[in-house]
Amino acid sequence: MLTKAEISRIRALDEKHHREEVGLFVVEGEKAVGELLTSNYPLLEIYATEAWKHPVSDSRVHTVSEQEMSRISHFPTPSPVLAVGRIGRTALVAGELNQGLTLALDRVQDAGNVGTLLRIADWFALDRVVMSPDCADLFNQKVVNASMGSFARVRVISAPLEQALAGLSVPVLGCDLEGSDLHLLPPMKHAVILIGSEGRGLSAGVKSCISQRITIPRHGGAESLNAAVAAAIVCDNLRRLA
Repeated sequence: MLTKAEISRIRALDEKHHREEVGLFVVEGEKAVGELLTSNYPLLEIYATEAWKHPVSDSRVHTVSEQEMSRISHFPTPSPVLAVGRIGRTALVAGELNQGLTLALDRVQDAGNVGTLLRIADWFALDRVVMSPDCADLFNQKVVNASMGSFARVRVISAPLEQALAGLSVPVLGCDLEGSDLHLLPPMKHAVILIGSEGRGLSAGVKSCISQRITIPRHGGAESLNAAVAAAIVCDNLRRLA
């Protein structure tokens, strides 16, 4: 049986400041937890009801009642499983952005979008994702769930983008409605794809790091594309050309 202290501890992981204080995060749902287990992500604790069918029977698993799950769940309808993992931050290595393809996110604050962008980076086998510190937190449960397991497979770095992008020898491609046609790009094996927030676009300092502005040709009347959709189209074009 879960104690009140255990319930409070797990519930508190929904708050970023508390996650950072204790160095832990929570993830919920059969698909999300299953993906992390398959990727051998270091989960510390797993709380599951009898309805959970995953073949894990080690000391990390704590069987709880449906009523207990409803008390620790962050979902309106509790799932059969919830897990707690350790937060691990990855540092930027000097010069690494000059090699391979990088997806750089500037102020993308929608957690669902950030998770989807991680899936896109995983799908196209990008070398890394760099997120500005004011993006949605990587360990936000909505980010983890939306990434559908890519959270555990993609190298993700949080770093001030102006510093990270300064002085690079590879093209820094900034998505901009006034940019040149994406389809006219030459083949590139090394580049940075820069994506800004849907509401505010790229920040002024980050814009100064762009070496080429690109756009996806518009044929209809839509004002703009979702950030994740735009990133997927750019990544697809770069992979086809390489």
